[in-house]
Amino acid sequence: MKRLFRSAFAAAALSVAMIAAQPASAQTPPNVLVVGQIAEPKSLDPHTVTATNDFRILVNVYEGLVRFKDGTLEIEPALAESWDISEDGKTYTFKLRQGVKFHDGSDFTAEAVKFNFDRMLKEDHPFYNTGPFPLSFNFASVEAVNVIDSQTVEFKLSEAFAPFLSNLAYPTGLIVSPAAVEQHGADYGRNPSGTGPFKFAEWLSNQRVVVERNPDYWGEAPALEAVVFRPVTDANTRVAEMLSGGIDVMVEVPPDNLTTFQQDAAFSVAEQAGPHVWFGILNTKSGPFADKRVRQAANYAVNKETLVNDVLQGTATVAAGPIPPAFNWVESSVEPYAYDPEKAKALLAEAGVEAPELTFYVTEGGSGMLDPVTMGAAIQADLQAVGFNVKIETYEWNTFLGRVNQGLDGQADMAEMAWMTNDPDTVPYLTLRSDAMPDKGGFNSGYYSNPEVDALLEKARTSTDQAERGKLYAQVQQIVHDDAPWLFVANWKQNAVTTAAVQGFKLQPSFLLNLHGVTKQ
Repeated sequence: MKRLFRSAFAAAALSVAMIAAQPASAQTPPNVLVVGQIAEPKSLDPHTVTATNDFRILVNVYEGLVRFKDGTLEIEPALAESWDISEDGKTYTFKLRQGVKFHDGSDFTAEAVKFNFDRMLKEDHPFYNTGPFPLSFNFASVEAVNVIDSQTVEFKLSEAFAPFLSNLAYPTGLIVSPAAVEQHGADYGRNPSGTGPFKFAEWLSNQRVVVERNPDYWGEAPALEAVVFRPVTDANTRVAEMLSGGIDVMVEVPPDNLTTFQQDAAFSVAEQAGPHVWFGILNTKSGPFADKRVRQAANYAVNKETLVNDVLQGTATVAAGPIPPAFNWVESSVEPYAYDPEKAKALLAEAGVEAPELTFYVTEGGSGMLDPVTMGAAIQADLQAVGFNVKIETYEWNTFLGRVNQGLDGQADMAEMAWMTNDPDTVPYLTLRSDAMPDKGGFNSGYYSNPEVDALLEKARTSTDQAERGKLYAQVQQIVHDDAPWLFVANWKQNAVTTAAVQGFKLQPSFLLNLHGVTKQ
């Protein structure tokens, strides 16, 4: 039976591969969902990647101890059936689901959980060298992971840490098979094994990643036979593929095409607000943006209203700071920088800089990057109108990340970036904290440092009172807005389009793509 299934699946995968060469009447294989992704994944190891593009695949192959409840950012059980939290908030004890197996046939146990977190956090772990693990910052408060028995695991934290459960639900908390890591070592990212409803089948570089139904899934097995994730980096090509029948699902629809799909009964458009921020990282260490007045000038120079209303056609709002308005319990009254070219020119004059030269990194596409080339050109024009001299360098997404994540010093003055997140702690803690510089494994690629912000972030993440946390993050928002280490641009409302044959598809506030319940008629 399994051989017959694999033969049928291989035939389906082959027909998917042929779609690109077919005319406009091309159709995707029956009961196989073809998803048009924005880029090639970097890896299928959830602990080594940072991009939502990769996470959209991974959450279908792996599971964590907990997950986000459907349609919310609330936490519910997944591989853990229940958990207890000590009174001081420093010990979490999880009772694990019994009888769960990884796709390679090995058992999911407390030992497997310990392996996962020790691998990320302990430099003396035998498989620590299969990293680096860039978002292990999320679990920096974990002092020890202890196996109580085969189905009970305990996390000891150095201090109470409010976002802990939320971070466990984020893809960095997905559980990989220790047996598969031991077998494949540094090549594990090409040979993944999780416990999820779909299991890895193949990865052909720059063509497709294929996952197939896991018939041994501990829950209800998915209806779909397989899902094919195709990297289609050019937005116009993705639209053409959607219209011609080459893909069933398209994520991140270009604003120019949204109305076309909304008005066509052959398609269904999904939209969902979530915590997203699109910004320009500014190099505060060297060059023109080392002066706060020049950074503020850049924020006054760029017409963000035009960007969100004309370029993004109302699919976003203007950002005021690093904390997205989706976290409505953060009591921020900070207003976005107004469009004021004269104020920008005055600040440049006050700083004593004339025609400052900037190198601006722009990406061709990527997770949450919206319309990065057009936006980059518009930002360039606005900056040049007030006296900046801006040279754009454009890169493919994974190449772009490789350049930006190592830090801008000696390379560039600014770079586009976007983050989708699960807690107001995540983005500022990983990108704006003094101890999150690139040489320390963080994402503070612009080298911003403010001890007051550092102290507020540390206090906010250890508070168990949400109201107090909201006030602390509001202070972070105010200070960072004034210091302007970023060009604050947009908060996006995500979207996707499916064919009418696809049923049960939903977008999530987490920006993840859960396809377990999707069917295709």
